Order: sequence, then structure tokens, then C-alpha cells
Amino acid sequence: MTIQPGFVGCDISKDHLDIFDDAFGKPERIANEAAALAPLIDRWKNKDRLVLFEATGPYDACLRRALTAAHIPFARVNPARARDFARATGRLAKTDAIDAQMLADMARALRPACEPAPAPEREALARLHKRRDQLVAMRKQERTRLAAIDDPAIAEDVEAHIAWLSTRIVEIERQTRDLIASVVLLTEEQNLLRSVPGIGPVAAATLMALMPELGTRSPKTIAALAGLAPFNVDSGQFRGRRIIKGGRRRVREALYMAAITAVRSKHRFARIYKTMIEAGKPPKVALIAIARKILVTANAIIRDKTAFQT
Repeated sequence: MTIQPGFVGCDISKDHLDIFDDAFGKPERIANEAAALAPLIDRWKNKDRLVLFEATGPYDACLRRALTAAHIPFARVNPARARDFARATGRLAKTDAIDAQMLADMARALRPACEPAPAPEREALARLHKRRDQLVAMRKQERTRLAAIDDPAIAEDVEAHIAWLSTRIVEIERQTRDLIASVVLLTEEQNLLRSVPGIGPVAAATLMALMPELGTRSPKTIAALAGLAPFNVDSGQFRGRRIIKGGRRRVREALYMAAITAVRSKHRFARIYKTMIEAGKPPKVALIAIARKILVTANAIIRDKTAFQT
């Protein structure tokens, strides 16, 4: 007799989780904390279950840790994609309980690929990366304000804040380097990524922190995760422009900057870029194509554990 897998949908908020376990058959609400999760984890442990929930930043951390510790497979989905599935299946109403059941149905219908178990050191790297991004954004805001200030005293205060932010950014970057150097796997991965033209320390750290699937997905899938897979917009005789959308914005931004660096080098990415420009491609379109090639190349070298060959 074949045992059918079970599917669980979880709608996450800061304070509580709404659960729909299709084997249980009715919605449940619990606090978003480890103690409240324990009975559910015991129920799902050693059973064929897939838990699906929307990516919600820090609010899904407790659930992910509990599922990982119990070796229960789970997947996260872009909230926009979940909403599209709800509309496609005729769910116009929206409540937390309805969303939980919808996510269970989505898991059953689509069988999304499970996420790799988050390693503690990679989560620490992601936290450092996020903090660096926050500090860089604040520094950019202060520099914009400074340009419009005509009061010398206020300008001096803003300049002091910019200097402090710059110091903190340098410190976070040092902590990032130290963390990578302390973990053999991260060091090896960084060395492989840095061998790819265009990928510097920031881009490498971004990929390691925010793209844990690197080396485990197909080229098309990994490009889609970063929002670098072009989508057709065709209908009948109409042939629209290919567009990119969705995906992990911060990864895409890092790869775009890597592409700008790569096309200024003497490696093959620069030659490909030149060929595309000569063929009439707009520069930004060509750069996005190079960013995708860099990501696909990085995916292959992490998979094969072989440095980039010029």
C-alpha cells in the first residue's frame, strides 16, 4: 500500500501561526513561539509531511528552526505567487485560516522543491549581510540630506553621522570576513565564487547569505529565484518584449553590479557583452543577460566544486 504524503499550510504573522494540516482537516491557531510549536512538530515528526508557508522575513524563523531540527521538509513561497494561486482557484475571500488552507492545497498541487536546511553559520552570515545593507541605506539617506542642508551646524552633525555609519559598515564587513574565515565550507565556497569574473567580496557574501540553493538547482530555476529568468509576453500574433520580474531583489542587484565589473574585464563575459551591444541590444538588457550568465556559472562551479576556468 502506498502511503500518500500529507501537506500542511501555515499562514505566519508576528504573534501567531494559522495552521491547516490536511490530515487533521481543520484550521488551528497557535502562538508563534517554540513551546506552542512543539506538539505540532511531534505530530508531524516521522511522517511524510511537506509544510508550505510564505516568506515573511524574521517571522518565520521560529518555524524554520523547529522544522529543521525535526527533519521535516518545508518550502517557502513568494507571497505574490501564493495570492495568484488563491485567485486561480477561486478564493476571493482572505483570512488567515483561509490562507493556511490555500497554502496546503498549493503544496499538494504544485509540490514545490524543499528548501535546504539552514546552517547556523549561513544564517549568521545573512544577519550580518542584512545589517550591512541597512547601514549602507542609512548612509545614502544622510548623504542625500546633506546636499540640501544650508545650516553649518546641522551639516556638521550629518557629516559626523555619515562618518560613524561608514565606521560601522567597515566593522560589519570585518565581522563578515572573520565569520567566513572561521568556517571551512564558507571559505571554500567564497574562493570558488571569487574565481568568477565580476564577483567580489560583497557579491560573494550576498550569494552565500541569500542564495543557499546555489549548486543544487537547474540553471533555469536558479535564474528564476534571482528574478533573472526572462519571461515571454506573447499572445496570438503579438510578440512582446521579454521581461524579468520577481525573485530576490538583493541578489539581483549584487549580480547586476558584478556584471558591470565583469564587462570591464578581459574575460569572456566582456566579449559576450560586446557582441550583444554590436547586435543592437540595449546596454541594460545586455548587463542583465551577463548577470544571469554570472549566476548560472556560479551555480555550476558550486555544484562541481571547480573554480572558474578562463
